[in-house]
Amino acid sequence: MALRIYNTMTRRKEDFKPLQAGRVGIYVCGITAYDYCHAGHARSAVVFDVITRYLRYRGYEVTYVKNFTDLDDKIIARSQAENCAFSEIADRFIEACNEDMDALGVLRPDLAPRATEHIDDMLHLIGQLIDKGIAYTADGDVYFAVDGFPDYGKLSGRNLADMMAGARVDVSESKRNPFDFALWKAGKEGEPWWESPWGRGRPGWHIECSCMSQRFLGDTFDIHGGGEDLIFPHHENEIAQSEGATGKPFANCWIHNGFVRINDEKMSKSLGNIFTIRDLLKNYHPEVIRFFMLSSHYRSPVDFSDVQLAEARLAMERFYTTLKALKEGLAGGPDLSGVAADRLEGREGDLWKRIVALPRKFIEAMDDDFNTPRALAALFESVRSVNAFLADRKGPCSPEALFVMSEAERALRDIGCVLGLFQEDPDVYFQKELVHEAGKRGIDISAIEELIEERWQARKTKNWKRADEIRAVLSEKGITLKDGPAGTTWKID
Repeated sequence: MALRIYNTMTRRKEDFKPLQAGRVGIYVCGITAYDYCHAGHARSAVVFDVITRYLRYRGYEVTYVKNFTDLDDKIIARSQAENCAFSEIADRFIEACNEDMDALGVLRPDLAPRATEHIDDMLHLIGQLIDKGIAYTADGDVYFAVDGFPDYGKLSGRNLADMMAGARVDVSESKRNPFDFALWKAGKEGEPWWESPWGRGRPGWHIECSCMSQRFLGDTFDIHGGGEDLIFPHHENEIAQSEGATGKPFANCWIHNGFVRINDEKMSKSLGNIFTIRDLLKNYHPEVIRFFMLSSHYRSPVDFSDVQLAEARLAMERFYTTLKALKEGLAGGPDLSGVAADRLEGREGDLWKRIVALPRKFIEAMDDDFNTPRALAALFESVRSVNAFLADRKGPCSPEALFVMSEAERALRDIGCVLGLFQEDPDVYFQKELVHEAGKRGIDISAIEELIEERWQARKTKNWKRADEIRAVLSEKGITLKDGPAGTTWKID
């Protein structure tokens, strides 16, 4: 089955055919570095992280470029408010972004260029557009003339004539058309500037991504991505200025992830419902956040809520419980090199067939426009089979049983790696989850463990009444106990 991707440009799924066999170039629009990254940034980052991981899993050599906008109006405004250089603001929040993405398990892009590193490229591209007559100067500003690009609106499906008829955009004295956009902005007092043929100034926003993508991936490349909110005007303008200058197609495939909502409302600063990645990571393990995001198709909106995240937490608990059982069952197992997979029979043979089928089912799901919900369903199906196998186990495991258990663990972790899941040791995962959930609910871990120790001592002295009283107290706090030969473990319901 060929990999099929929904192309925003054509509004249909298409067979993916890279420009160079075996190689893929991807450019994704990154953050504007003026504040901490929020849930929307996390959604886009996880989506394209998984897409990149999957392409590599399928054998492609991928060059992944994701930029930083390190100069714009918001960065300048914050630098003026804090009385510091704009570069200090950008440096601070680029570093914070990298920390947040690392914590979320997002792999670093191959290249992470900054806009201000490519001013010369921007000046060159603007000059090309002026020479072609599709950009013009006005009082030190340079504008792209949308009338000069007949295909303007082809990505978003908007018709320029219709937009003009319903336009509520004020036409400035220097603009010829209300939809003309700035390529270069004349310098203002107190703002950073660079020399240009049109006077001192700074670049507009849209021009940077055209220059950085073309610099590292060429005039035409395979995949351009970003959030759905960037389709118009940012990506529309990128296409216009890039293709207007080169006369070549800009990107062969456009991928856009859906919006993020918070408790069924659009995420926005005006509503005060912006959650930073740091806020989320205080309360949830990063793999819980990733699982939650991947439970919806990347083109669908996702609704962050405590209920949805709690469901993701329970799902991850099921996966890690299975991995823990496999780890414990395999501890100190014999050499399995003599087991012949093609001779497995009975329960071992049945489980082996299901494990062997898992990668195929995973690929079928992901080849269908990176269908992560379907991929997770295949993983759940495998976990149910493993759990049934473990539940039926009686007495010591045979070499054949240990072999299929080992292969099941490997398959789950290998596929999980593509999704950025199941990368922790189960014991470490459960301990981190305990800390997250305790902090979220205001539970004092040391106080709980003191009660558990007291209960353990009560049981040793056969003071069953006190032991039951402590269990009841902990149960009221949402604490479940599990007694075993080595002591008592606990978890938060």
